[in-house]
Amino acid sequence: MTGPGAARLALAHVPGLHAYTPGLQPSGPGWVKLNTNECPYPPSPRVAEAILREVGADGASLRLYPDPMSAQVRDAVARLHGVAPANVCIGNGSDDILNLLVRCFCGPAAAAAFTSPSYSLYPVLIGIQDGASARIPMDRGMRLPVREIAASGARILLLTSPNAPTGVGFPNTEIAAVLDSFGGIVVVDEAYAPFARENSACLLAGRPNLVVVRSLSKAYALAGMRVGYALADAGVIGLIDRVRDSYNVSRLAQAAAIAALGDPDYYAGVIGRIRSTRDYHADSWRTRRGWFTYPSQANFIFTEPRESRQSQAKDDGEDKDGGNEKDRHGCRTEH
Repeated sequence: MTGPGAARLALAHVPGLHAYTPGLQPSGPGWVKLNTNECPYPPSPRVAEAILREVGADGASLRLYPDPMSAQVRDAVARLHGVAPANVCIGNGSDDILNLLVRCFCGPAAAAAFTSPSYSLYPVLIGIQDGASARIPMDRGMRLPVREIAASGARILLLTSPNAPTGVGFPNTEIAAVLDSFGGIVVVDEAYAPFARENSACLLAGRPNLVVVRSLSKAYALAGMRVGYALADAGVIGLIDRVRDSYNVSRLAQAAAIAALGDPDYYAGVIGRIRSTRDYHADSWRTRRGWFTYPSQANFIFTEPRESRQSQAKDDGEDKDGGNEKDRHGCRTEH
């Protein structure tokens, strides 16, 4: 069968879906690529060594399926966070983990909530599941709307911290308030947590409704390998494993992840340099140019430049009326 006849056989909600649009991936030379928040530095040298070892001289290992449980990666993540391997699930990027969580806890009669602004993949994943959604707006102050979240009636909440696209990190006191008042699963999407002042992994003990999702794409410079993970109560991890693809993380990605997680000193240097660059430019734009700039705890900055004439006047000490903020510059975020 060809043509529109095949489309009529699809589930009713599928033709109306809008697929996620990834950031532009330029193929020509001369680009300084910022639009997907990738790490500007290469991964640990141990990563390439581990991949070459895994491939071997003749690539024979590639004919074999990877470990379906990614057991060694689970062990490495568990050691990093001081939890048991039963509290860890490994995914094909953190997007895979988010997809599995929506698959578990969202449907036509089970809404998924998410704050706005936040990661634009969330409504796409909910739509694929034909799930109900609850969009919870945040104002310019970027404080967590705890009461609105609690009143949403959703089965699961998807929350980015640090937030994308603003870079604002939500303090653990606010996240704890959400956990205590919300009746469903709270997913704290921490793709940028290594760059932040605090993270919510320390809140896991005694809170079976918390799921922390991490990515090795940003701080660990492994966006091309696609590795992410979830930290959660063993019961929640068991549910995720029930709906997970059998071989969801490749042999090479597993080898790369183990090597990266085994070189914390290298990545401490990378993260330190990124933080220094971020803070330098954010302070420059906020204080010297007078631009509204969110206090970023991620590896990117959300700022609102003024018109060039007013900015120049500010630089020269001649800014008389303060001008108007314009041309909001956000950023696409991919996990």
